[in-house]
Amino acid sequence: MVMILTFLGKGGSGRSAIALATAYQLSQAGKRVLLTTQDPTTELLLETPIRLEPTSISSNFWAVNIRATALLEQSWEEVKKLEAQYVRFPLLGNVYGQELAVLPGMDQALALNALREYYESGNYDVIIFDGAGDLTTLRMFAIPEHLSWYIRRFRDLFLNSDLGKTISPFIQPISNAVLNVTWTAEDLTDNPNASEANQMLERGKTALEQGKVAAYLVTTDDPYALKTAKFLWGSAQQSGLRVAGVLLNQETTVREVVNEEFTPLPITSLPPIDPGEWMALGNALPDLLGTISQAPPTVEIDRNQRTVKVFLPGFSKQQVKLSQPKHQQEITIDAGDQRRNIPLPPPLRGQPVTGAKFLEDGHLLVSF
Repeated sequence: MVMILTFLGKGGSGRSAIALATAYQLSQAGKRVLLTTQDPTTELLLETPIRLEPTSISSNFWAVNIRATALLEQSWEEVKKLEAQYVRFPLLGNVYGQELAVLPGMDQALALNALREYYESGNYDVIIFDGAGDLTTLRMFAIPEHLSWYIRRFRDLFLNSDLGKTISPFIQPISNAVLNVTWTAEDLTDNPNASEANQMLERGKTALEQGKVAAYLVTTDDPYALKTAKFLWGSAQQSGLRVAGVLLNQETTVREVVNEEFTPLPITSLPPIDPGEWMALGNALPDLLGTISQAPPTVEIDRNQRTVKVFLPGFSKQQVKLSQPKHQQEITIDAGDQRRNIPLPPPLRGQPVTGAKFLEDGHLLVSF
């Protein structure tokens, strides 16, 4: 089973150093590891140029730069060829990939698609994503769930609109060029056999639900780093991303505080390590892959008790809002700056919410 690991925490807490140490540790243990990075400082830490194609760093260890501008440039020429093929009067011929700016949110989508391709290639056992480690990373991993919701809710409106009828012929060639998949207008329908788009989104959601994608919180004893880690823990649950533990970097005197604030997560204290001593830092890490199976699930559904329990650590009752659309096919939870739509299973689908209780352990218990 391929695993994707990422690290969340305040800038300067040592996320990139721990990502590198993890890559060295797991590769030395025989795992085929790919470190994917959007952080230019990773090259400085490795003292090795990281290219746009996987570069061998050491035995079983590769690194790749998934810079959004480069990913966009790689696809642009194909888009222009397809436009010339399908459009009588092409408009993009004089626009070059090097001129394109990355729109807000596009870098996250491009990075997630690159991770998907490496994940499905079968070439690696573990993929480590060294990203921003903040809400942008969480929103990136939430794209499959959020996009599938938009498709479900707007599918029929889109297909029956003038816009949908006009651009339907171009969905396949453009999706092939930009995302390296073959989507058609049928992919916006309910036909499960024809819907490659929906199948891809479902695979992304399943990977999160089954714990194939997990995160670790990285913090120091700095009060702001601790608060940031606590906030990201709760926000990760809203993205469907399991958090498997806390890595307390260069611990001094805050162990008891961390134990209290991050229960029930396992906490590992890491000693100060000089830059470049990656194996020493890696040897101080816990069993990062083995701990994932013990991570608290983000959602637990009990069909017999007719309840949905959602884990929302770090949020108070006043910060959480529960709502249910009129069609009663799902529930919507707002917490912090994150919104999550949770589809209901058949026994609960179409049933109204009869009660909700915020438990002391950070769970929201919803009854039907």
